[in-house]
Amino acid sequence: MTERPRVSKSTAVPTGANHGDAVCARWAWTAPEVWTERMLTALERGVTGGRWYTLMDKVAALPTLRAAFTRVKANRGAAGVDHVTVPMYARRLDAALPALSAALQAGTYRPQAIRRHWIPKPGTTERRPLGIPTVQDRVVQTALRLVLEPIFEKDFADHSYGFRPQRGAKDALRRVVTLLRAGHVHVVDADIQAYFDRIPQAPLRAQVQTKVSDSRVLALLDAFLHQPIFEGLTQTTPEEGTPQGAVISPLLANLYLDPLDHTMAAAGFEMVRYADDFVVLCRTAEDAACALALVQGWMDAAGLRLHPQKTRLVDMQQPGGFDFLGYHVERDRRWPRAKSLTTLKDTLRQHTRRQNGHSLTRIITTVNRTTQGWFAYFKHSHGSFQSLDGWLRMRLRSILRRRVHRAGRGRGHDHQRWPNAFFAAQGLFSLSRAHVAVRRSFTR
Repeated sequence: MTERPRVSKSTAVPTGANHGDAVCARWAWTAPEVWTERMLTALERGVTGGRWYTLMDKVAALPTLRAAFTRVKANRGAAGVDHVTVPMYARRLDAALPALSAALQAGTYRPQAIRRHWIPKPGTTERRPLGIPTVQDRVVQTALRLVLEPIFEKDFADHSYGFRPQRGAKDALRRVVTLLRAGHVHVVDADIQAYFDRIPQAPLRAQVQTKVSDSRVLALLDAFLHQPIFEGLTQTTPEEGTPQGAVISPLLANLYLDPLDHTMAAAGFEMVRYADDFVVLCRTAEDAACALALVQGWMDAAGLRLHPQKTRLVDMQQPGGFDFLGYHVERDRRWPRAKSLTTLKDTLRQHTRRQNGHSLTRIITTVNRTTQGWFAYFKHSHGSFQSLDGWLRMRLRSILRRRVHRAGRGRGHDHQRWPNAFFAAQGLFSLSRAHVAVRRSFTR
């Protein structure tokens, strides 16, 4: 990864700025509907006893709920068990939000069941469960996250990157590369088995209570953790875990692993974590073995389990490497891992079936959206993109071949009938050309 590091705007405080300006700049990502300058100052200085006692009034405030709906609307998403879509909820927003606010204040709000939907795991025949709350429940969870996130974010470890403001997967990957280049070539490649489904709820609630004492907020969190799950004609109530797909789940998942982050940092280990996916990078094999033992002990005490087949020690001086956040990392090279390529090709196959009846222009426009988004993440890969370009053009030639009443894939004379320049003229995005341009921009 050679991308230049980002500079967070929240830390750019003008010379001569007063204390209030500096505080607001550091927390510029927070929701202004909730986190006023007075609130942010209290956040930085600390509140009495280290706990926040009155938060439900912030969650239930109409400006907070309206800001929460704006975020839910931007994320779109499907309807829940009540079949109410985001546009449908928007049409009655002026009546729905005051009623919702009153129910939250009175403590009478009850979340509805979660609709379970199964989605395929890329590159495997397995599926993973996704919970779809109702739009209104997503609004409440978003409002809850807007209020709670800064309280916990303040003390989260620096080496945690997943589902956090102004951080992302590329930041985590850059840190991994930096450590490898600095000689941390013995890696603990860890995998937590079914993490989101197995988070023990009582210890999780106890962690929330270390900073939040508002009983109504705690009761609301309990209600979300115990939301019934509706699948087909069956309804069950989970006794552990936090629902995948719930807006509040990423924050709670980060919170539960935060003690592990600080345990590893206190022991002097270099850990890079993105949600439940993490690696520990060490200088020696002995240190890596000690790090794995420390992680294993923490997991046992926390009621979690490392996957016995997917957790391993890796010597980066030997062939093999490890997968992390969509990349395969091996020695000083990185390229999209096999599952990342499979996911891309599966998506492109859907857009380039031979019987596709849309115009070539429309097909290419759809394909470009997929390839450009994929390239934005993998543009710093060391792998060649030429084979992907060739494979995609073959798919497009097969469509054109069928339209002139020829069977089979695009091959042979089809390369002369529809040469590469033909697709370039039609506006097809070229991964290989884009990759060359990126490399040149960093060698000037």
